[in-house]
Amino acid sequence: MIPLDAVYALAGLLFMGVALAVGLDPGERRGMVRAGFYFLLAVSFLLGGQLGDAANGALVLGLVGLAASGALEGGKGEGDVRPDFQPAPAWKLFVPALTLPVVAMVASLVLPQVRIGGAPLLSPVAKSLPAMAGLALGVLAALALAMGLLRRPLTDPVQSARGLLQAVGWAALLPQLLAALGAVFALSGVGTAVSHLVATALPSPDRLSVVLVYCLGMALFTIVMGNAFAAFPVMTAGIGLPLIVGRFHGDPAVMGAIGMLSGFCGTLVTPMAANFNLVPAALLQLRDRYGVIRAQAPTAALLLAGNTALMYFLVFPKP
Repeated sequence: MIPLDAVYALAGLLFMGVALAVGLDPGERRGMVRAGFYFLLAVSFLLGGQLGDAANGALVLGLVGLAASGALEGGKGEGDVRPDFQPAPAWKLFVPALTLPVVAMVASLVLPQVRIGGAPLLSPVAKSLPAMAGLALGVLAALALAMGLLRRPLTDPVQSARGLLQAVGWAALLPQLLAALGAVFALSGVGTAVSHLVATALPSPDRLSVVLVYCLGMALFTIVMGNAFAAFPVMTAGIGLPLIVGRFHGDPAVMGAIGMLSGFCGTLVTPMAANFNLVPAALLQLRDRYGVIRAQAPTAALLLAGNTALMYFLVFPKP
């Protein structure tokens, strides 16, 4: 039976390869210190499930300390670690890129049905495992196909990952940190606190006021958390379900769909969504690291206004 930890282990092996590549490169400035960051990141993926809370906490503090110390600045980018890079025909890039989502989708549907000796192939404990396992198989299939088509050295995937991670820097930690932040907010009862604040500020709320608070709250919490999926349970538990659905009998499906779109408006204007807003600026070597956010801000404002209007006119039952 394959557990979810097996998928995390693949990511851990990649980070370990990056740590070795950085640490063993004599031309890498502060290479051993920088390698320590990727080594700790690899340990978190490889052994995080076996480590206790205190050990995982110490590991996270070590990662944050190394990132805050500036140890990740000035690392070699992809152009430095792959000076022999040559452009490839477009179809050789397109075929592996298309292979990944196709294999991921098919595998995520087929793997949960596979049984060996009467036992399921995938552990039923983790509900996200089929999608994660499908994605892992898609990555492996696309990687094998790309290596065959492009005839590149076996070290190329690690070196490319090294160049990308060093261009991104500390922002590589944000997906894990933001996921943890969303869980902490939900478990700490932030949704209940938001509900009390709204009840105090709006003792007699009407339909327009609750829609405005919900849509704006989704955008603002997403700006803080960097992830609309983390903001959604907080705002829905605090405002969406008790007020829009409970008091005014709104349609929960419409509320959820447009609420998420309102949250994505916040994604467009927050540096916390580093994979969308900071990573492209770093990879394109833009002079203004917040240039992507500045360009997207007007669109985000217009979309948020439009989503709020749609929510007001569509979520409530017609008289």
